[in-house]
Amino acid sequence: MKEKVVNSIKEYSLIAKNDRIVIGVSGGPDSMALLYILKDLKDELGFNIYVAHINHGIRNEEADADEEFVRNICLKFSLPFYSTKVNMDEYARENKITSEEAGRAIRYGFFNKILDGIGGGKIAVAHNKNDQAETLLMRFFRGTGLEGLRGMEHKNMNIIRPLLDISREEIEKYCRDNNIAVRIDRTNLEPIYGRNRTRLEVIPYIVKHYNKNIIDTLNRTSKLMQMDSEFILGIVEEKYKNIVVDESPNSIVLYIDKLKNEHYSIKSRVIRKSIEKINGSLKGIEEKHINNIISLIEENITGKSINITNNIVIKTSYGNMIIKKDNKNNIDFFKYFLPVGETIHIYELGSDITSKVVSISEVDIKQINRFIKYFDYDKIRGKLYIRNRKDGDRFTPLGMEGSKKLKDFFIDEKVPRDERNLIPIIEDNKGIIWVVGYRISEEYKVSCHTSKVLILEYKKH
Repeated sequence: MKEKVVNSIKEYSLIAKNDRIVIGVSGGPDSMALLYILKDLKDELGFNIYVAHINHGIRNEEADADEEFVRNICLKFSLPFYSTKVNMDEYARENKITSEEAGRAIRYGFFNKILDGIGGGKIAVAHNKNDQAETLLMRFFRGTGLEGLRGMEHKNMNIIRPLLDISREEIEKYCRDNNIAVRIDRTNLEPIYGRNRTRLEVIPYIVKHYNKNIIDTLNRTSKLMQMDSEFILGIVEEKYKNIVVDESPNSIVLYIDKLKNEHYSIKSRVIRKSIEKINGSLKGIEEKHINNIISLIEENITGKSINITNNIVIKTSYGNMIIKKDNKNNIDFFKYFLPVGETIHIYELGSDITSKVVSISEVDIKQINRFIKYFDYDKIRGKLYIRNRKDGDRFTPLGMEGSKKLKDFFIDEKVPRDERNLIPIIEDNKGIIWVVGYRISEEYKVSCHTSKVLILEYKKH
């Protein structure tokens, strides 16, 4: 089994020398096998590992025991250990999503937070061949296209799946043969979630009555779909470049005559690609929406428009189709010089910001107010400005080492996408010093060496 993992790592370029790998470890057989294998390989392949555990808060004492179990394993092997405790079901209710979706959001949010703290890297999760088969069946039952039948991939952005070519039976045998202690989550043995029902009821029925090798069959299907999908998406990318007239963060303009002449498969994918670019995802986009948009293209009547979902508006105008995020909070980019000792009015936001410099002895920096912040004035470089976000923004949030993309910071802070342009950013000639209302930069904080303090106060009218 270890050889298979090494082969997958090499074939799919999962881990490079000096990589930092955060491993999601629940304590179950899959994640424990992944932990032990990567632990054995880290010196041989030259990478570092960090262990992350999430206590989902739904099994009380059992969940706490799982956390303690993984913590002790990390102590035994001198591995960095990170854990968090959350209430998955409560998170699901608050965000109006399923428990499975909540679990996924919580997991990857936590894993990425760790990566930010250690300076970046990759997330290793223990999905296996059986998980892949379950994923394909569930997507097929809900209804999906070619892209959905790709299933999970060995590498997707910063997520790697070294066990994806290994069956659950092989993993359990590996744990037995190597005397690896594991924890069993009893909820995995109950058909209470969609994936559990697929695993415990649907697949055994198929194995018994239709195809005893269904796990391997579905994994082969996934690989074929990935291959065909990559080919088609490559064509779509070239077609998109030829069809797009203009694109910005909140709208994309397509040339209707060029789009009309394409096959439905290309048309639908170009439209989906455009929506994903301005919406951030295709969640909530259904086939009926795509069909309605294509009907609008066929009519090509200037001024006609339709609303689909999530404030996305499609309209036709003089031979062009405009796909736009209809957001009342959209405002243009602004930037103002912020002279020290003065109050500036930001017209776009209807707000004021005041700055002044005083001696450290004149302020109580322990005062808590999210709209009044203190900075070491001697660390300020050049002039101060106030603006809203722009592509590529990064800063070092207070309490962190290393910089973080502002976009990722907003995601972690759960700032709605349509509010992000409204959040003021204070910067000097070197970089961002304050994301107003959220966090100052670690690089500008007041310390025991500070003599002069810059005070910034933001007021919304």
